Amino acid sequence: MSLGISAIDHVQMTVPKALEADCLTFYRSVLGLKEIPKPEELRSRGGAWFEIGPLQFHIGVDPEPSPKSKRHVCFLVPNLELAKRAMESSGTPIEEEGIAEGLHRFFVRDPAGNRIEIGQR
Repeated sequence: MSLGISAIDHVQMTVPKALEADCLTFYRSVLGLKEIPKPEELRSRGGAWFEIGPLQFHIGVDPEPSPKSKRHVCFLVPNLELAKRAMESSGTPIEEEGIAEGLHRFFVRDPAGNRIEIGQR
């Protein structure tokens, strides 16, 4: 029996409380994501919500850091070379780059070590 899932509403990534401010600066300023207000009842939890087209990207706060891993979100951009230059000029190191299934991409990490893929089809 299928659940009938038809779309993704939002994705949440977590950051440790100690790095919350640095991470939110990264998502707001370095990636330039459009922040949207969190519901009043959730604001005391920290973090932030962002909107990317019809999808939301949430940053939640955990008390402790998570282990470094390959889990990631992939943000699509219209100009990968321009995005790469922007990351380099912000001091964000490029970890890996290549092509997979027609997606030209590179990976970076936020200040908490979360892996982020930036890609262009």
